[in-house]
Amino acid sequence: MLKLSSRAAVVTGAASGIGRAIATSLARRGCHLALADIDDAGLAQTAADLAAPRLRISRHHLDVSDRDAVAGFPARVTAEHPGVDVVVNNAGVALGGTFEQVAEDDFEWLFAINFWGVVRMTRAFLPLLHNSDEARIVNLSSLFGIIAPPGNTAYAASKFAVRGFSESLRHELRKTQIGVTVVHPGGIATSIVKNSRMPKTNTPEEDEAKRKSFAKFLKLPPAQAGETIVRGIERRRARVLVGSDAKRMALIERLMPVSYWNLLGATFKR
Repeated sequence: MLKLSSRAAVVTGAASGIGRAIATSLARRGCHLALADIDDAGLAQTAADLAAPRLRISRHHLDVSDRDAVAGFPARVTAEHPGVDVVVNNAGVALGGTFEQVAEDDFEWLFAINFWGVVRMTRAFLPLLHNSDEARIVNLSSLFGIIAPPGNTAYAASKFAVRGFSESLRHELRKTQIGVTVVHPGGIATSIVKNSRMPKTNTPEEDEAKRKSFAKFLKLPPAQAGETIVRGIERRRARVLVGSDAKRMALIERLMPVSYWNLLGATFKR
């Protein structure tokens, strides 16, 4: 087991949802935290909820799509923490619509956060992680980094990219003390669908119908997801599947790597 007590972790997207839940589970184990998000109010609430004696918590306004802000972020963290042992790249956004519906600027907006945010955060913090006796990079992919439903070309592409980047990086770092965990959450009850972008050609009514339809799949409480992820970090897991839906669909994809949608399409339609 990787002992997290007295270590320091950076968590992006920590103002709510899975990020806040991960931070909560880390804090429960005595892990110091550098919390980052663009939602300052939510970030302040997370920090306040987790405040405890002998627990060092710093909060930082950070847009992970901002190249310069990410490059300068390690210096801001080390001004308040002597080192970093874990980096959790959790910040992410969603974008609905078929490839033909999604505008190129929206596609780029999503990738700037979901993929380039992960890559740049990893590059920025690798020198600090090399200074730790044992470190871990934790990258949030998705169930849609294993299967790729229609109407999610941009989102699935970004999450498959995170998966590929993480797996290759793990192989590159295998002779170092830095491990890499890639996380595939299923339907977690967060606000990601509510806050998602939809095609510019949609009417407000179409957007609302699509969000309601997809929200039905978001059932697992974030707290349970956060605990599953942190247990995976403790156990040095290379891959963490979060939720019974993620485990079930990952198995189906493994058995039917080309034709899985013939079976799963009917499930999603229902």
